[in-house]
Amino acid sequence: MGLLAGSLAAPALVLARVRPLRIGVVGSWSGPYAGGGRQFDAGMAVWLAAHNHHIAGRPVELLRRDVPGSAPDQARRHAQDLVESEQVDLLSGLDFSSNAYAVGAVATQARVPLVVMNAASSGITSRCPFAVRVSFTIAQVTLPLARWALQQGLRDVCTVVADYASGVDAESAFVSGFTAGGGRVGAMLRVPLATLDYSAYMLRLRELKPQAVFFFLPSGKMPAGFLKFWRDRGMADTGIRLLATGDATDDHYLEGIGELADGLVTSHHYSFAHESPANRRFTGVFETEYGSHLRPGYFAVAAHDALAAVDAAMSSPAARGNAGGERLVDAFRGLRLDSPRGPVEIDAHTRDIVQTVYIRRVERRDGRWINREFERFERVRGPGV
Repeated sequence: MGLLAGSLAAPALVLARVRPLRIGVVGSWSGPYAGGGRQFDAGMAVWLAAHNHHIAGRPVELLRRDVPGSAPDQARRHAQDLVESEQVDLLSGLDFSSNAYAVGAVATQARVPLVVMNAASSGITSRCPFAVRVSFTIAQVTLPLARWALQQGLRDVCTVVADYASGVDAESAFVSGFTAGGGRVGAMLRVPLATLDYSAYMLRLRELKPQAVFFFLPSGKMPAGFLKFWRDRGMADTGIRLLATGDATDDHYLEGIGELADGLVTSHHYSFAHESPANRRFTGVFETEYGSHLRPGYFAVAAHDALAAVDAAMSSPAARGNAGGERLVDAFRGLRLDSPRGPVEIDAHTRDIVQTVYIRRVERRDGRWINREFERFERVRGPGV
């Protein structure tokens, strides 16, 4: 009897001792971009609540490190501490590409997988062999907008972008796509990050009188400021059309800027208003947990999908329960998920996201501002992939 009792108790004892999966999450939880950290938290919480707070049978520990904004040296130090002192199994988060490159170098040296939840510079996965991206790239969501603009008969545009890596990426992608289709770019204007006064840019655009203006500014205050100047300087009355990526109308901020963005056409990979069973479940749980004051944006859906991807990769035969190194990175290759944004996959060669990019228009529906999707480009890869 004693032997039998001991053998029955052993599996329970083993289960009790399953080592938690420790994930280091680097992002902004303070400063002007703190909303991104809250979105990361909420998206992960929704996925964990639906899966008993386990990934591949292991309890999950999230170790957060606050890096407010673009601060690669600080991001690197936190990543090194997470790897060396906390002995995390994976690194994740990353809102700014500059931080992702820094953390990617740490991940490569330590041979720890890095799952990127937002940073959108095209070169991240090529420069970091241990990185997997579940978010998007700037070029990936910008090129379809250039193609759509050409389909609408637009042939003369100007661009306005924030003068940093992602802004330059957006400018390059839009200009290359637009000119390849026979379009002309009259001027490429770059504005410093945190610009508050767009008067000079509005004057220049009024002088040039293009058919349309494409702009890229990071989510938050900059798009709202630009749109307010556009309205207050009467730019809409000039007949110039305005186009942007979805960073300008991030669902997290849209209720606050909706009237300024009314009718704005954007391109992106996720909208709170996306019509699918998976998104209805996601937004329903999100609203139950957080109420209507916190709406899921593309940060939240990427954080949700990051944990879903880790679970699928670790549960696959390729990983064989091994959370570390090349084996887990290889398990992500070719992975497919039914995301709240639509079907997504991880490219087997580049470890980058492949997904649908939607053309949307800002509208008011049932008293709420939304990005209504009305056209799509399916299975879009990053340029050159």
